[in-house]
Amino acid sequence: MERLLKIQNLLKEKEISYTYSEEDGCGSVDFMHRGLPYHIWEYADESSPCGVETNVFHAGRSEDIEGSYEDTLIEEIKNW
Repeated sequence: MERLLKIQNLLKEKEISYTYSEEDGCGSVDFMHRGLPYHIWEYADESSPCGVETNVFHAGRSEDIEGSYEDTLIEEIKNW
């Protein structure tokens, strides 16, 4: 099952090219926006994804987001 579908759909809607990959049930999205590389990488606790490492909020610095991470990231990307 493909992961991070809401984020992928938003990137398509905004015409932002991205690559998607999946490993061990966790999705990863990498993309460029205004010349800067961004990533959203899910990580798991036990057997299901519980958070992401991302640099969406600060292009030069990664941070972890847990809980409703997909909705949090979507709200930020919508403002671009």
